[in-house]
Amino acid sequence: MSAWPAWLRSARVLTGLAVVLAIALIALFAPLLAPHDPNEQNLISTFLPPAWLQGGDAAFPLGTDSLGRCTLSRLIYGARVAMTVAVVASLGAMIIGAVLAHIAGYFGGAIDWLIGRTVDVWMSFPPVILSLILMVGLGTGLRNVILAIVLVDWTRFCRVLRSEVLVVTRRDYVAAARLVGFSHWRTITREILPATLPLLITLISLEMGIAVIVEAILSFVGMSVGATTPAWGQMIADARQYIYDAPWNLAFPILAIFVTVLGFNVLGDGLRRTLDVRLTETQRA
Repeated sequence: MSAWPAWLRSARVLTGLAVVLAIALIALFAPLLAPHDPNEQNLISTFLPPAWLQGGDAAFPLGTDSLGRCTLSRLIYGARVAMTVAVVASLGAMIIGAVLAHIAGYFGGAIDWLIGRTVDVWMSFPPVILSLILMVGLGTGLRNVILAIVLVDWTRFCRVLRSEVLVVTRRDYVAAARLVGFSHWRTITREILPATLPLLITLISLEMGIAVIVEAILSFVGMSVGATTPAWGQMIADARQYIYDAPWNLAFPILAIFVTVLGFNVLGDGLRRTLDVRLTETQRA
């Protein structure tokens, strides 16, 4: 065990990684795990409680909704939407934000000023409101949800990473790389990027949790995936009308979002504690 990397010996990292991997596997194997078609309606079996409650049916372990659809099946398929948005949107935002952050921090001057002012203006809009505005213009659909999140959240990566790049750029080994004739591309990719990579990994794990919440908000207001695609926010919107008749239909998707975001946050916090050299040195001191 002692030969393993430090981040694999962290309880936070292992806990968060276990939660995230479990949800990813559920999403990947949804057709095999779901007991029913998530859109299959059974109007005779509406509002069935979970199987362990009185009146429950073992065929519907977590009960049914107002149209008799299996709650468990819809939760499982909803994980597909959540994980797709979390991974793809976070990677897209990371690429844009990281590229601009390294350019701004490395070159400085007018380039840094222009990118910095763009980030300031973009971040002056509330993220959720900006996402809703973009969705109005782009239209509904999973692809547009991902695009909206990318266009909004690249600024998180750019602002935080730029500060780190500025610190790394002033280090002696970067100056030495310039003196020996390294190109700008080689200096950034060989000398600066490895130093900022731990922070980048931490940011993307935290961004995945944010992306899950944003997608849930958009699907809650009907601006995400279509009605035939199960999503956790959509399930919450449907269940709120019948909160007194079937409160479990509201509780389960909320719990799914909570566990998923908690897993990403715990993973991100664990990676930050183990990969950030400054924190590690402080803890040792």
